[in-house]
Amino acid sequence: MATQSLPRENAISEISQLLGDRLTTSNAVRDQHANGECGIYTPQPPDAVAFPHSTEEVAAIVSICATHSVPMVPYGVGTSVEGNVTAPYGGVCIDMSEMNEVVCVNESDLDCTVQAGVTRKQLNQYLKDTGLFFPIDPGADATLGGMAATRASGTNAVRYGTLRENVLGLTVVLPDGKIIKTGGRARKSSAGYDLTRLLVGSEGTLGVITEVTLRLYGIPEAISAAMCSFPTLEGAVNTVMLTIQSGIPVARMELLDDVQMAACMRYSKLDYAPDHTILFEFHGTERGVEEQAQMVGEIAADFGGSDFRWTKTTEERNALWQARHDVLYACFALRPGSMVWATDVCVPISRLAECLLETKREIDESGLLAPIVGHAGDGNFHVGFLLEPGNEEELARAKRVNDNMIDRALAMGGTCTGEHGIGIGKIGYMEAEHGDSVDVMRMIKRAMDPQNLMNPGKVLNL
Repeated sequence: MATQSLPRENAISEISQLLGDRLTTSNAVRDQHANGECGIYTPQPPDAVAFPHSTEEVAAIVSICATHSVPMVPYGVGTSVEGNVTAPYGGVCIDMSEMNEVVCVNESDLDCTVQAGVTRKQLNQYLKDTGLFFPIDPGADATLGGMAATRASGTNAVRYGTLRENVLGLTVVLPDGKIIKTGGRARKSSAGYDLTRLLVGSEGTLGVITEVTLRLYGIPEAISAAMCSFPTLEGAVNTVMLTIQSGIPVARMELLDDVQMAACMRYSKLDYAPDHTILFEFHGTERGVEEQAQMVGEIAADFGGSDFRWTKTTEERNALWQARHDVLYACFALRPGSMVWATDVCVPISRLAECLLETKREIDESGLLAPIVGHAGDGNFHVGFLLEPGNEEELARAKRVNDNMIDRALAMGGTCTGEHGIGIGKIGYMEAEHGDSVDVMRMIKRAMDPQNLMNPGKVLNL
């Protein structure tokens, strides 16, 4: 027996006594938990997968792992794309998906508390009779604990913000097994360090999030969605920029280049033109929505945009946004047998056109097939490289384009990732983006997790 395996086997045995058949070492389950939704990273399975049902069980698992110096990888539903959930050092994967209860909803205060395994769709289904909704929509039906851990964003962020702005408090199990609560239900506080913001976006490297307290919003009186096509990508991007700079409170403003739009329409079997396209959604009163749409329509027309094509029913609106959310599967269908490497950057809105158009030019010159889609109202866009498995020359071209895109974004005051997180895929850009601040991050990591057991190998090179 290898020297390393004995403490791991002891830890797995103790966790098995705690959880029974909710602890598994099945190869199939371990392999499933080694993967995110896509990416170019070699999946590495954990030694075992645990399925806790309570914060106290999570704390017991973490305490056992800490005692035996066994790595831990928190896991939601595996929708990450930067190698965030793979287990390069093995250990125990803590799958939170069975902690899926809505703990409470405070309708009068517009907030709720949920266990980490509740998904965004599950929460909104639970809220449907209250007149409230939770707006953060990253596309995938991710768990809210996972969304908090990666500081998720999505299509509604231009109006409602990201998870960072919508988390009021957390329950977290620290690397030694201690349970803490951060934040609260008050809408503001100046009491002490903001541990909630520290843990939101930490990607499981500082602790395991077990409960999340969230802001809720009233369902708008009127919701209208429309799409607008453009003969040039520049016209579409300039429409986005001027709309934001004009202060028009659009709820959603999603940009798809012609390649992505064609793929989505083919995959989702919808009858829209395969042109550079912006998908809009407007929230508010009937009159407010009408005014917003009129102002945006005038801006779009100035940049060559078509007349708005409106969705006439809720079913049509849902189908349009489902097509947007299915962009990854549309990409897989665009080049059957390919693997998709999804990457993203985010820049100040005034630099969006320059960054996006230069990236598009470089993609075209590289000969790669790489659709572009963006939460453009935030200055955030994604590139999905469709690559032949095993084609190292093609992968090298994609890496050059990605490196140049990130260098360009950083030079513009942007970030190497708007919402995918760092995982293992973007560790190499942390120094360039944050400079000496990375040393402070390392100090925090070492202070909270001195054994480096929480999702090791992610976010920071220690």
